[in-house]
Amino acid sequence: MNSPGDQIDLAEPHMRENLAMAGLDVDYVRATGNTLYYLGEDGEQIPVTDFAGGYGALLLGHNHRRITEHAIALLTADTPVLAQFSRHTAAIRTAAKLNEIVQRELGTGERFYAVFASTGAEAIEAALKHAELDRAARVAALSSGITASVEAARAAVAGGSAALSPDVEHFDDLARHVAEHNARVSARPPKYLALTGSFHGKLVASVQLTHNEEVRSAFAPLAAQAVFVPFNEPGALAKLVEQSRETLLDLVVQDGRVEIVEREYPVFGAFLLEPIQGEGGIHEVSAEFAAEIRQVCDAIGCPLVVDEIQSGMGRTGSFLASADLGLHGDYYTLAKSLGGGLAKVSVLLVRESRYRQEFELVHSSTFAKDGFSSAIALKVLELLEADDGRIYHQARERGERLKSMLTGLGAEFPTVVKQVRGRGLMLGLELHDQSDSEAALLRDFARAHILGYVLSGFLLRRHRLRTFPTASAVNTLRFAPSAEVSDAEIAQLETGLRELCTILRDQDEQALFS
Repeated sequence: MNSPGDQIDLAEPHMRENLAMAGLDVDYVRATGNTLYYLGEDGEQIPVTDFAGGYGALLLGHNHRRITEHAIALLTADTPVLAQFSRHTAAIRTAAKLNEIVQRELGTGERFYAVFASTGAEAIEAALKHAELDRAARVAALSSGITASVEAARAAVAGGSAALSPDVEHFDDLARHVAEHNARVSARPPKYLALTGSFHGKLVASVQLTHNEEVRSAFAPLAAQAVFVPFNEPGALAKLVEQSRETLLDLVVQDGRVEIVEREYPVFGAFLLEPIQGEGGIHEVSAEFAAEIRQVCDAIGCPLVVDEIQSGMGRTGSFLASADLGLHGDYYTLAKSLGGGLAKVSVLLVRESRYRQEFELVHSSTFAKDGFSSAIALKVLELLEADDGRIYHQARERGERLKSMLTGLGAEFPTVVKQVRGRGLMLGLELHDQSDSEAALLRDFARAHILGYVLSGFLLRRHRLRTFPTASAVNTLRFAPSAEVSDAEIAQLETGLRELCTILRDQDEQALFS
């Protein structure tokens, strides 16, 4: 729609070519509230209503006045941004405020320790590292206990107070069998549980917990081994856990005889779940399935990591979307809207009973806890909590209004709209697959898995609306506007979507691409 001129593009130019093909290569020059602006051919600023919302990072909108004023004040005051290895007062206050909010939502007095980072994927990586540090410590304690038990059995046999089974000639043979078995089991890398359809990032470890095979398969040799649990399928988790069960062997003296007994081995490092899957197509975990996950994790001692990076921070009408499911996690990851659309900040919260303080000695980041982003995050939390949580109520009410409109379109175009899903201001409109369309271009783009982006390009060009499909479910258009989204903006979206649905219903590809 506008061009960067003759300057050579070396910043991921192939991605820009794809954007151009879909009509999405727009250079935005200004942003405020729910609106982005690009320059027209005559230099005028053309407004675009933003329903993509920074992939969920803009609950408070673009350049929220209170946040930008706070940022300017911080910079004008020469606030130290990077003062590593010192006391970080803003981060301390932010962690305290997070505890106040999370404890209230969960109805618990237990504290959560905060590990700060810059992005959501980094918070996930920190969660995986902490979980593995914890698992390794538990394995070490288990192994130490077995070693002590074997030596006690050895001493009992040598002292004549215990005997070997008739089929065992020498104690050393039995001890060697136990040691070799335990070494084989302990040498295997940990596994991690996640749900089908999940998205937890694209870094070395987190990408393996992102279900989309096109994203993770090339990097499989690098990192964590994931076991994907069928989404909302009762009994599936318990079955997978049983299939993956491993034990270490121990030697104990029972009734004067040395016996081999099994000790449960912690196979799984952690279970990661999004209460509402974002990139997977806006699918919500059921309360019943959430309760089952919590029960199984407790039974096997596996920490539950609740990924609230997109669904948290009030987007669904409460600070934690998982709280409405009655789900209590051991770890929480938060990012996106925590930075208020301005700062890059994320946090891992670890329940006190699970926290290992030695983690602070083996994990760090240059930009974690910096004086600017921590202070911005604290301001965001204050705004969310202000006026008795007005933003939470507003997100819930605006979400209900938006979902009602989308549901109405679904009823009006049943052959086009397959389903409307989500909660609060995290909503998805799934369209019926066009892979067998009679219209050649619709069919070809659908089979290439890019039709959703082409439809987004149409909404941008024709109706000045900004939205995208979910990355791993490209037939689903996502809607994650700010809590200030107006009735007029929702009506604008309704007009654009109605024309889009009409085009798809009539298979009018000429209207789509003109």
